Amino acid sequence: MTTQTRRVDHELIQAAAHVARTRCRGNNHTMAAAARAQDGRIITAANVYHFTGGPCAELVLLGTAAAQGAYELDTIVAVGDGDRGVVPPCGRCRQVLLDYFPALKVIVGAGERLRTVSISDLLPESYIWADHQLDTEETDPLSTS
Repeated sequence: MTTQTRRVDHELIQAAAHVARTRCRGNNHTMAAAARAQDGRIITAANVYHFTGGPCAELVLLGTAAAQGAYELDTIVAVGDGDRGVVPPCGRCRQVLLDYFPALKVIVGAGERLRTVSISDLLPESYIWADHQLDTEETDPLSTS
């Protein structure tokens, strides 16, 4: 693991904590996420809990960011309701975040141990989703060219 020390974006943590405190009510929404886009904007979202495995706050945030035209994210953080503080992304979110934003930074830890790490540090030796995609122009057996 090649963990590098980076500045912690406390404004991002505060934005996610605000959503967790004011929008996460009951069992349907228990986590909030905030991300800083490359242009400096902060995008926020909340999870959609459901017994079938609804999306985590980080995944909802990816869709929200795209809907707002923010296609390049710099840093992301998730915060739990009930003043649980920063919560690291689950395994599924780590894989999706790595696939979409391989240079993304993630805020993890608690209290004095808050730190910003690369998404690749959270998912070392990972499967690369794009590796399964073949160049269809060269390998399409139905191609007429």
